Amino acid sequence: MPGNRLAGVLPTAMVLAGMLLVAGCGSSPPAPAHARPAGQPGGLQRRALAARYLAIATAGNRQLEIDFDGLAGPDRHLLRAALADLRAAAATERLFDQQLLKIRFPPGTEAVARRLYLVNQARASLTLRIARAGSLRQLNVLTPQLTAANGPVEQQVRLIRRQLGLPPPETS
Repeated sequence: MPGNRLAGVLPTAMVLAGMLLVAGCGSSPPAPAHARPAGQPGGLQRRALAARYLAIATAGNRQLEIDFDGLAGPDRHLLRAALADLRAAAATERLFDQQLLKIRFPPGTEAVARRLYLVNQARASLTLRIARAGSLRQLNVLTPQLTAANGPVEQQVRLIRRQLGLPPPETS
């Protein structure tokens, strides 16, 4: 039954939302200057950048949870609604990317932010392609691609969070 296959979207939704998951957002104390690689922020600058990053990540995460909760829940049997959820998720990913690029990170962190932008843009494009599925069955076949696209995003999220002195994202 096509609806039962879409039930597998819930784990995917949780993984996608995990990209921006920032529960436990407290920042750790900055590393001593000698312990930081060149080009990484320190002290007050690091905390300010971490706060800006968390603000956009938290907002994006909340919206992704809404988008994917609908896809995995009440919309899982409704093709038009499920596709609308995917389009909304892609829009959320793109908004996060636009906001990320507005933050002026030091060179080392900027490089990670650029990589995060690129892999997240690729995932948003994939999400939009999947949002053009013609049936629930096709949607179910394509959905695992989203799960696979999470790995590169999550890797960059872990790196940027580490450079900003933030704990790693939860993976619940």
